[in-house]
Amino acid sequence: MAEIIWTNGALSDLYDIAQYIEKDSPKYAQITIGKLYYKTDLLLNNPKLGRIVPEADNENVRELIEGNYRIIYEIIKGQIFILTVHHSSRNLMI
Repeated sequence: MAEIIWTNGALSDLYDIAQYIEKDSPKYAQITIGKLYYKTDLLLNNPKLGRIVPEADNENVRELIEGNYRIIYEIIKGQIFILTVHHSSRNLMI
């Protein structure tokens, strides 16, 4: 079983997402953040579940899609580092 490690940047992304959604609906903000966390839990038993991120050109940098968000992570020595949670309408800079 792999270990999931959330980077400070990814945690900051979640905070920003929650703050933005919360302006209109605190309940929906909570649901959205819960879905993002739940999606990453799928990686515990299958770290290569996500597709390779085309912009990264690295087979260890992968992504899961949840709604409009790309959860980008990197597999390093059996650990999964969540790098960013990125809205799909924005350009990704890696």
